[in-house]
Amino acid sequence: MENKKQFSHTIIHLYDIETVVDSICTKLKDDVIHVLRRKGGVVGISGGIDSSVTLALAVRAFGADNLIGVMLPEKDSSPESRMLAQKLADKFGVKTVVEDISAALQGFQCYSRRDEAVKRVIPAFNPQTDKMKIGIPTEIIEKNLPPIFHVTVIYSDGTHENKRLPVNEYLQIVAASNFKQRCRMSMLYYYAETLHYAVLGTPNKHEVEQGFFVKYGDGGADVMPIGDLYKTQVYQLAHYLGVPEEIIRRTPTTDTYSAEQTQEEFFYQLPFEQMDLLWYGWENGYEPLDVAQVLGFPEDLVAKNFRNFERKQKTTEYLRNSPIRDYDFFN
Repeated sequence: MENKKQFSHTIIHLYDIETVVDSICTKLKDDVIHVLRRKGGVVGISGGIDSSVTLALAVRAFGADNLIGVMLPEKDSSPESRMLAQKLADKFGVKTVVEDISAALQGFQCYSRRDEAVKRVIPAFNPQTDKMKIGIPTEIIEKNLPPIFHVTVIYSDGTHENKRLPVNEYLQIVAASNFKQRCRMSMLYYYAETLHYAVLGTPNKHEVEQGFFVKYGDGGADVMPIGDLYKTQVYQLAHYLGVPEEIIRRTPTTDTYSAEQTQEEFFYQLPFEQMDLLWYGWENGYEPLDVAQVLGFPEDLVAKNFRNFERKQKTTEYLRNSPIRDYDFFN
């Protein structure tokens, strides 16, 4: 690739952040008002950094009176999420509504379908008293083994049990859990259609490009204003826009399973600061050696991460595809 920048620790740092924010807000306003022909925005807020920055940008674009923040808790959600989401909305003067989706999820049999699969792997699991999560154990990552999901049950007495997830059980747990994101998307569109607003999606660049989203769930939106931003850039915007410090300091979580779980543990397998630089190096055609020398990593570790990025992007392409509709054979 010609005219590449010299790879460095600061290669993705936003130096003129005011211009970046102004550009995003100008485009966001134009997209919603003139392209989508809607008069404001709906944002699902969870107390996380991405939805917080999305809301803060939208306030600049439309004004607080043309926005609504929707909190969508369910029985596995952390109480901290709702508290921080409300603090965010109060900070920016955005009106909110709370829609507890637990009953809807019970109607979908979200919890029972998930728990059924967990009990096939760990029969002692009692969903009434125990907590569970799935993820890739740290030792697998450290030993450079293929990413294999495990299920962890934390019993009521504090002990825990961890077992590898067979494919069928993994798929059932994920499919059942995905009811949560799809239910939330449906509620966001209810408010959007009621108010003649657009749904403002909150995924960042990694979530979009690596496939860390649910198709027609949190991937269902009319516009994604931070979809091209690295996670560290999202944090830069958070500081600049005045997002509450409690949200900025909070470790990003999935807030999906009853047991606490970080996004790094569940999917990314890397700290965001490292992942951003590795991803930039990979997608911009830098050699593993160039990146390794700057980051102080072994070259083979960088090459392994590059292969992992390529695998994730290929295997999740289905999530980013629009419906296939070229079936007109009559013209």
